Amino acid sequence: EELPLPTEEPQHEKPQTEASTSEATPGTAVLEELRVSSVTPSSAQLQWTVPKGPFDSFVLQYRDAQGQPQALPIDGGSRSVTVPGLSPSHRYRFHLYGLRGGKRIDRVSIDTVTASEEPLPSEEPQQEKPQTEAPKSETLPVRAVLEELRVSSVTRSSVQLQWNVPEGSFDSFTLQYRDLEGQPQALPIDGGSRSVTVPDLSPSHRYRFHLYGLRGGKRIDRVSIDTVTASEEPLPSEEPQQEKPQTEASISETLPVRAVLEELKVSSVTPNSVRLQWNVPEGSFDSFMLQYRDAQGQPQALPIDGGSRSVTVP
Repeated sequence: EELPLPTEEPQHEKPQTEASTSEATPGTAVLEELRVSSVTPSSAQLQWTVPKGPFDSFVLQYRDAQGQPQALPIDGGSRSVTVPGLSPSHRYRFHLYGLRGGKRIDRVSIDTVTASEEPLPSEEPQQEKPQTEAPKSETLPVRAVLEELRVSSVTRSSVQLQWNVPEGSFDSFTLQYRDLEGQPQALPIDGGSRSVTVPDLSPSHRYRFHLYGLRGGKRIDRVSIDTVTASEEPLPSEEPQQEKPQTEASISETLPVRAVLEELKVSSVTPNSVRLQWNVPEGSFDSFMLQYRDAQGQPQALPIDGGSRSVTVP
């Protein structure tokens, strides 16, 4: 059931009385320092600290550009989150709740404005022309190199990209591309990452991705790649034919590398997301693929890393 967002100044945030403070002390958990670490035209990255805790989980609540309440569930071990699907030059108020035992223990809030819409760089951006001697001398001591952007998997609605950083390090990355309507999209990525899954793409469409490495707020290096998403194909029926008993030959081929997948279960549900968990009691998988149909009946596919045992479907 969808809960209304809190009012701008919720009553429970008034100074506590002595009684309520003493009650909260034995199992107290404290949430503070919610801050914006980066913004793009379509996303915001938030960070926070938990000086005393822990929390079982967090929930980030905000209203979208149409005024509709949104809730984003977050794992209790997380200290940052990227909020996608935002609108450019729009003011958002984010409320982060810390939950324990199913109850909201603490809350922090922050206002921010997304970046203005800006055109993607041209295919041969000017800033990539040979530098003059002056900027070279400034960047040499903190040189960072970005290379080998490649596609590791493709579905009808997503692409997984990987890259290398053979020299130096970056504070963060930004992946830029244009959607099906030609609108520029920017996806902020943590500086320690070497892969990203780009969701919400369209089938059989050619995309050009530009990955920028940032340090000190400046774009230091760039790599680009073109790829085409997979064609539209029907989801497997509830009883797919390929699951009929195997022949002796195929059974003998698969026995040495047996892998078992079981116990798919729902661990949490919000009005606009579901968190799933599963087990792999035997063997290992290269990757997973979660398929489902959205509210409009359109098939969706979400690629998942082979080491994962849970996923949040947003």
